[in-house]
Amino acid sequence: MKLSAATFYALLAGLFAIAIRDVLFGYEENGCSMTYMFQYPEYQKIRLPKRLQRQYPSYGLYLYGEGIYAEENKKLKLTGIPVLFLPGNAGSYKQARSLGSIALRKAENMDSLFHLNVFTVDFNEELVALYGGSLQRQTKFIHECIRAILKLYKDQAAPPSSVAVVGHSMGGIVARALFTLPKFNHRLISLIITQATPHQGPVLPLDSDLLDFYAAVNQHWSEHAQELRNVTVLSVGGGFRDYQVRSGLTALPCPSDDPNKLSLVSTAVPRTWVSTDHLSIVWCKELVLATVRTFFDLVDPDTKQITEDPKKRMAVIRHHFVRHPVKIYDDTEDVVITFSVPSEVWTRVLAPRLSYTSTTEPRTKYCIFPLSSHRKSYSHFHCQSSNLEMSSWLFGCTQSNGPACLRAVDLSWETELLPAFKVLTLKLDDYPSFSHIVVSASNTNAKQFSIDCEFFSEDSRIVSTPVTHVLSFGVTVSEVVLHPTGLIHNIQLQDFHQMHQAFTIRIESHCQTPQEGKHSVYRLRVPWFREDSFTTASGSSVTQISARLHSRRPDNTSTASLQLHTSPGCQYTVTIRTSVFQVLGQILRFHGSCLPVYIAVSILLTYEGQLHSLLTTGHTVELGKALSASAKPYRVMPVINILLYLLSVGWFQAGWSALSLPPLDVPPLSEEGGNWSPLMSLLLFMFGSAIAYWGSALLGLSLSLLSVPLSAFHRPSTSPSSGRLGSRGQISLMVFLVVICCTTCGALALIITYLIYLYKVLRLQMSERTLKHVLNLAPRQSLGRAAGPGVCVKEGGGGAVEALAPEGSAVSCNGSDLVSISVLEDTSEDLYLHLTLLTLLTLPVLLSAPSFIYWTKNLRYSLRLDPDPCWPVAIVLVISAVLLMSSSTASIRTSKLLKASAKLQLPVSIAMVVFALLHLYRVAHFIALTLSLHTLSCLI
Repeated sequence: MKLSAATFYALLAGLFAIAIRDVLFGYEENGCSMTYMFQYPEYQKIRLPKRLQRQYPSYGLYLYGEGIYAEENKKLKLTGIPVLFLPGNAGSYKQARSLGSIALRKAENMDSLFHLNVFTVDFNEELVALYGGSLQRQTKFIHECIRAILKLYKDQAAPPSSVAVVGHSMGGIVARALFTLPKFNHRLISLIITQATPHQGPVLPLDSDLLDFYAAVNQHWSEHAQELRNVTVLSVGGGFRDYQVRSGLTALPCPSDDPNKLSLVSTAVPRTWVSTDHLSIVWCKELVLATVRTFFDLVDPDTKQITEDPKKRMAVIRHHFVRHPVKIYDDTEDVVITFSVPSEVWTRVLAPRLSYTSTTEPRTKYCIFPLSSHRKSYSHFHCQSSNLEMSSWLFGCTQSNGPACLRAVDLSWETELLPAFKVLTLKLDDYPSFSHIVVSASNTNAKQFSIDCEFFSEDSRIVSTPVTHVLSFGVTVSEVVLHPTGLIHNIQLQDFHQMHQAFTIRIESHCQTPQEGKHSVYRLRVPWFREDSFTTASGSSVTQISARLHSRRPDNTSTASLQLHTSPGCQYTVTIRTSVFQVLGQILRFHGSCLPVYIAVSILLTYEGQLHSLLTTGHTVELGKALSASAKPYRVMPVINILLYLLSVGWFQAGWSALSLPPLDVPPLSEEGGNWSPLMSLLLFMFGSAIAYWGSALLGLSLSLLSVPLSAFHRPSTSPSSGRLGSRGQISLMVFLVVICCTTCGALALIITYLIYLYKVLRLQMSERTLKHVLNLAPRQSLGRAAGPGVCVKEGGGGAVEALAPEGSAVSCNGSDLVSISVLEDTSEDLYLHLTLLTLLTLPVLLSAPSFIYWTKNLRYSLRLDPDPCWPVAIVLVISAVLLMSSSTASIRTSKLLKASAKLQLPVSIAMVVFALLHLYRVAHFIALTLSLHTLSCLI
């Protein structure tokens, strides 16, 4: 049984390791370029009023600078555009150097027509993603900083009235939280750009303050959506490289019809097209360049400040972050073009397709396509060019004369930039007034490029194929063959909309002729969230694409697709196969935060099994055996599914609300309709059991190894523990720990208690080792029978003489007490039970660790953690743990509450799954309840 259980949990641990590997390493290499400073960065501290210094002693405001620019701003006579950078969880104010340095270089290249003043805030690197107690303080401090920044410009003729904010990680949440302050003027901020900010909710809901802060911010933005429509917000997620904040959480929780809110992933940003991890998103050169270009294009030439027109702000953002048209942004450019070139440069193209490669010499050339002969046969016109000059290249002709076009409309603003070329697709019915389409093939810079254009019917380029089922385990495949018929194809992936789905798409291309200098671009499109990813291939090749989602489909009106921009004359074979490893990674990526709950449930059920064994047989069993026997998912999960079903019934839901019970913690973004997948919860339960099994085994092995060297310094006892519950020493220790809990930090009291309890278990471990050693040496064969359980052997001249003692008793032998097997059994059973309780106490200690870290970092400013999310439950845990340190199985074996305590663990486990999946801090409350019951069982 033990071998089979170990094998089963080893298999689960292997699957969990595969999932961990996919989350941490299952992505492409970092494609970001590093940003460098040309001069030494300097951070000039802005002197704030003494009132703010006393109120926020650990915070600070700085101005970024380099070289001459830093020297010129020593006196803070600023004339630029204020931009405030907010660091995130454990972030440094020095992370603003990439943004500040590139903005400075950009201003120098523009002959300093205008420039950015990049301010940054020091939050003392607080762990605000795990401890929410300081988020409100940070928000109020930022409000004061904005006021202080704007006062620096008061001597200008036209001082700025607002500050643009760039927030990394939790800094983006703090930026949005400013609007919840009662006295905050909404005009102080008109533009917010967030980087890898979890807007939907916290990554790990470890305390109630964090959840309350999120609820207040998102509720305010939802209720005041109309008032906040003029605030432009851009949220950028990092993609799959960012395993700390998955990109689905970065979507703004705003109405879909709000034109001034935009969420996307860095892989979809033009001229970036790479995934970034949680830190590199700050310094990724491609992304920082897009941000700085956006800021400079947003400047109003009259006021030399960021424009107050929200439509222009969003137009500029879309220009750089959504659909770059390979043109310099200019909202004043006339789209009507007049041609005055000789007729020799015009080439009339009557065929439905064109493939042209320019010469290496400068040349002016225009290709003109008549539409009258193609409108009935084709629905679209598509063109792609490898010429990436920032200029117009495609026009719709409205007035022509023979082979030449005299007047046209510039359609180049509809161009889309891809990693290898720029493309433009026109629906002919949308342009009934055009007589021709003009494509510029002019080579003005003497660089060779290629142009490929074609007319096509949309229906002929759309292929719909179902994806393989997630339970096919990669055995079955879905295959599509695309013959050499065109430049663009669209494969709709049916039923690809669930977050736990993951596929490996293999694209094999065979080209009839060499495709020198030409590339194919494969684009995975997700219409409900801008998370598109691009892959480039050339010639005959085999390319593999990982198809995964960052967010679920909100409705049934759209489907993910694979768009192929292909090379002419090539055949493509697309094979879709379920990737089991990536499926496991997706489950862990989206629902890994629920694992602490399932680990705690497995340990609670293990504890229940030990109590049940003690109740029925009078003896308890070791943790691993009890876990494999009692931690069964079918004891918990059916009840959860029944509750989910009943809550969909009106009368049950009304009764649930009448009892003031909180809603069930169904993990967000799980299945459509909010249903929690039974298969997914089963897998997470088994993962939690495997972690609990091997974690407890590792803890037991560590204690066993640690007890060996400690035995040399502390002589272990061979007699059972004689501690008494409620002794004077225990009361003194409890009072001491409660005082620490109330005056400093509840997590500190928990850690001290845990270390004392750990020492108690180590003492038991050493006692068991000593008892086994004694009993293994004493027995010997004599007079044809084995020596009894309590044997003292005396050596004399006449041979060996044995003194036998009844089992369970102790006699004197050579002046020392005689121990029996029952003493060893009692010690072992005490060790089993205390090891389980210690494992159970480990979870609250780990979940409260962020509060302890935050307290230590701010210890020089305040002795007491305020607010302290741990102290109420910490007091209960501390008192219970101190009383349990001297308890034994003998004290609970005869308890009147043993039966009730054993039966209550299953309801407590079910309640933990029901109410703690999205509120991890509640795990400590349920564990405190269990330890309190155990303490009462020892006393009564």
